[in-house]
Amino acid sequence: MSFSDDFLNESKRVLNELPADGIERMVEVLANVREREGRLFVLGVGGSAAAASHMVNDVRKLNHIEAYTPTDNVSELTARVNDDGWDSCFLEWLKGSRLKAADALFIFSVGGGDLERNISPNLVKALEYARTVGASIVGVVGRQGGYTAQVADACVIIPTVNEAHVTPHTEAFHHIVGHCIVSHPKLKVVATKWESAVAEK
Repeated sequence: MSFSDDFLNESKRVLNELPADGIERMVEVLANVREREGRLFVLGVGGSAAAASHMVNDVRKLNHIEAYTPTDNVSELTARVNDDGWDSCFLEWLKGSRLKAADALFIFSVGGGDLERNISPNLVKALEYARTVGASIVGVVGRQGGYTAQVADACVIIPTVNEAHVTPHTEAFHHIVGHCIVSHPKLKVVATKWESAVAEK
């Protein structure tokens, strides 16, 4: 078998082992955020930042949830990193956004944050701050989920089927879980364009 065969077979295993109940809990949290007119702040680093931007687009357009991610504004983000440091860039952005108990923090990450190993300390500090203000926390993470899984109200841990491919599988399934969430009938209020265009014919 080729590498591609192996990788795709691993992806099938990840899909088969995904915890649907965790996704359902995340949907409930987000539905409650919308009900109380809260906002969603989505955080991710590296490939997870792309997932964060994609999620913001979808929940705003399809779910009518007000949502933001700091990585969409590279000027502000780099100013905060340059002036205040990487560790606090998300924390200070959340403070500037006036994060409240009605809001929610959504984390996309492979490791989930780990201060002891200095992995995504900016996520950890953001999560700590979210807890102090009483905001809801959800996440889609890999391995054992790090700090995100420890403190989240709802969290999906992407199953590890090959230790050598934790990052690519986790980042790929960020999008699958994200699309499952925004397509859920408890959240979706606007039809996606392609499906609605075909239905009109």
